Amino acid sequence: MLYNGFELPPVREVTRKIIHASNEAVTDDNLYSDILMLWGQYIDHDIAFTPQSTSRAAFLRGVDCQLTCENQNPCFPMKVFPNDTLSTGMDCLPFYRSSPACGTGDHGILFGNLSTLNPREQINGLTSFLDASTVYGSTPAMEKKLRNFTSDEGLLRINAQYYDNDREYLPFVDQVPSPCAQDPSSNEAERIECFMAGDSRSSEVISLAAMHTLWLREHNRLAKALKRQNYHWSSETVYQEARKIVGALHQIITLRDYIPKIIGPDAFNQYIGLYKSYDPSVNPTVSNVFSTAAFRFGHATIQPIIKRLNAQYQDDPDLPNLHLHEVFFSPWRLIKEGGLDPLLRGVLARSAKLQMQDQMLNEELTEKLFVLSNNGSLDLASLNLQRGRDHGLPGYNDWREFCDLPRLETQTYMNTIIVNKKIAEKIIKLYHHPNNIDVWLGGLAENFLPDARTGPLFACLIGKQMKALREGDRFWWENDDIFTEVQRHELKKHSLSRIICDNTGLSEVPVDAFQLGKFPEDFESCDNIPGINLEAWQETYEQEETCGVPMKVENGDFVYCSELGKSIVIYSCQFGFQLQGEEQLTCTNKEWNFPPPVCMDINECESHMSSPCHPSANCINTKGSYECLCSDPYELAEDGRTCIDFPGPSTWTSDGWNNSKPVATFKYYQVKYNFNW
Repeated sequence: MLYNGFELPPVREVTRKIIHASNEAVTDDNLYSDILMLWGQYIDHDIAFTPQSTSRAAFLRGVDCQLTCENQNPCFPMKVFPNDTLSTGMDCLPFYRSSPACGTGDHGILFGNLSTLNPREQINGLTSFLDASTVYGSTPAMEKKLRNFTSDEGLLRINAQYYDNDREYLPFVDQVPSPCAQDPSSNEAERIECFMAGDSRSSEVISLAAMHTLWLREHNRLAKALKRQNYHWSSETVYQEARKIVGALHQIITLRDYIPKIIGPDAFNQYIGLYKSYDPSVNPTVSNVFSTAAFRFGHATIQPIIKRLNAQYQDDPDLPNLHLHEVFFSPWRLIKEGGLDPLLRGVLARSAKLQMQDQMLNEELTEKLFVLSNNGSLDLASLNLQRGRDHGLPGYNDWREFCDLPRLETQTYMNTIIVNKKIAEKIIKLYHHPNNIDVWLGGLAENFLPDARTGPLFACLIGKQMKALREGDRFWWENDDIFTEVQRHELKKHSLSRIICDNTGLSEVPVDAFQLGKFPEDFESCDNIPGINLEAWQETYEQEETCGVPMKVENGDFVYCSELGKSIVIYSCQFGFQLQGEEQLTCTNKEWNFPPPVCMDINECESHMSSPCHPSANCINTKGSYECLCSDPYELAEDGRTCIDFPGPSTWTSDGWNNSKPVATFKYYQVKYNFNW
């Protein structure tokens, strides 16, 4: 197909001629630590995941996409040339199209939509909110797997086999053997499986697994502390309050500490600004261009080497540096090679890679990317470009126009925004026309804004998205009635550095974890790093001045508060139970004005609206919940509702992270919603 009279260049050719940089050519960032890259990857996994087609073969001919170079849906192969280092004897690298949202594109005909104006849309498999779904999951079924229901402290599950100096690790996935790499010196009985966290990509690299582990520990630390000071709280109340705090901290660290460094203070003020209030008219779903292009700027900040440092923040001879390809899907290295502390010292004390116009992605990503669903190595840059084309993203200039930036119609204009003239020349030579430039490449190539790590286009797209995530979230931490004023004041004190202090063996950290500093002069004792005082969450009352201790109710909780000099107790029931009686009791004349209510089990299977189970399953009521059962030979799917044929081994991919349309508009994912907290 021709675009402005020319074919688009093969994505692998774009990588080799413009994007690729050798590991030795990498330039260090002199301002920011490697935490900048790690937090970007982690928070991206909180708000977006693009499921690929569930079919591994072409629909028409049934040929495995790994074995064909034909462009047959869902196969969308990437062309390679005979001398390509990734060539496996075929003329292409495999690529699977993203799954379409129901009723869009070719699927529209199944729903009676024959319009040609029905473009293919993609799915976001996660809640788009900044809600710590990396910790708690995006579905009730996943959340249930992650919780420890045997504890009265509202804890998350931990690893039952391994500890990191008496600190917790993430649990392993239930499906074994999992596809993660194994220690070559160990036998089969010593397998280390993939980790299980709120997001399925937690084992992609060991630094990401460390970040997930850090937040597991933080939830459990908060939950235990909240239970100690509110002994009357049920496990459910403790869990939900700890989750609420963790979600707020994700929002604070991202919008206060991370995003201003990425887009710069001027763009932050222009596109985001101060928080005012929740706006129900704002669409908080993740835009396609944000997830598929703009927020993938972070791939250009990835170092080729993983460093593990000792307590003096020096290289550790027992834990040598590792190339990135040596840590893909290798949780065994975290458990068997020193735990979290050496890794976190490494990302705190060494710089992020500086995004340079002639050093975009290092060879660990362009030549050695390991993807469990593929037989050989892949190229992340080519995957990004191909994903943008698969999703039908408009070109670079269309998005500049969308952001009220001038279109770059000639190389002279391009040289004003891309200071490296050789790169600008290469881009024009490959694409032939400025309007054909892929938006991810064009955005990466732009000169940085002042005090930023992105150019004007990505600053605009990231800024607009972050504002939508904030303004469109009814549970945003600054919104009225989410936290008390005193609690908000305490939350502001907390930081990523404090979380590292509280959940690892590190005793000295930078005040700002994202800021690069030298040890020891730029590091501070953990004793001097401020944090939350959880007394702001304590419920207190004087027994001799009230009606006595409020009565607990089975399968329910209560909160105690004082209003206009009167003691008030507000009861609520746990999920799956319905309150019968008075919700609110007031202390009057030294006695409560009503007896406590009762929490009655809800029979979800008799719901007049709809059964919680798919028609393929039998619904059985249980106390506070329900169970969907399947008859042989069917098994329950991941959603916990549907019966399916027993699936084969699942495939994991690292790329979770139609045709060009004439006008650039925000194209939103179809989103699966879940409650924010």
